[in-house]
Amino acid sequence: MSGVMKRMGMIFRAKANKALDRAEDPRETLDYSYQKQLELLQKVRRGVADVATSRKRLELQLNQLQSQSSKLEDQGRKALALGREDLAREALSRRSALQQQVTDLETQHQTLQGEEEKLTLAAQRLQAKVDAFRTKKETIKATYTAAQAQTRIAESFSGISEEMSDVGTAIQRAEDKTAQLQARAGAIDELLASGALDDASGLARDDIQSELDRLSGGTDVELELARMKAELAGGSTPNQQAIEGGNGGQAQQPQDTPRPRFDKQ
Repeated sequence: MSGVMKRMGMIFRAKANKALDRAEDPRETLDYSYQKQLELLQKVRRGVADVATSRKRLELQLNQLQSQSSKLEDQGRKALALGREDLAREALSRRSALQQQVTDLETQHQTLQGEEEKLTLAAQRLQAKVDAFRTKKETIKATYTAAQAQTRIAESFSGISEEMSDVGTAIQRAEDKTAQLQARAGAIDELLASGALDDASGLARDDIQSELDRLSGGTDVELELARMKAELAGGSTPNQQAIEGGNGGQAQQPQDTPRPRFDKQ
């Protein structure tokens, strides 16, 4: 059972990966990566600003402590000049405590200054990488778009694109239907001519008239064939002979065309 579940999971992942690959647009992926890099660069810059702010705050505190230290030193000098050694000792004691705070703040200031320099350098390097990536991204996008356009043009010329395939299929269906209708119309004409179908218009001809028309058409063909043979032989056509016979004497009567016989029922 576990083997079946693993196989089903693998099939599902394979199909999902294929669907994602088909739906993925490299240009959108590049734009998304570029956006993430910009967000990271913005975070680094905010970090640099925060460190710089902390450093500046420490500098302000150092200035205040140093100012207080100088003030206490002046007070000790004045107290000692006035013979108040106890006040001078107290002022110097407070100044000593402030000096310890100044030393600690200076250490923190140096640390923050070092971090600020590191973050500033990292931000500059990251900015250079982001700029390089943006240039490369635009180049890849332009190349991909050009390749995509060339592929579509080639597919259109070759007729293998989806749109052109649909058009070709529609044309083929239209041609097949046209041929089918033409064949049907021709078959109906033949059936009407043979009398197998009745003419719904009421103008149907009877079989006698059809036979007469057929024989008349055959006679015309024979006369035309005889005329062409006479022309090739340098003679005159049967019609010309009949005309000449009418001028010099009585024209020879052409032989009657055989008529079909219809037995009485």
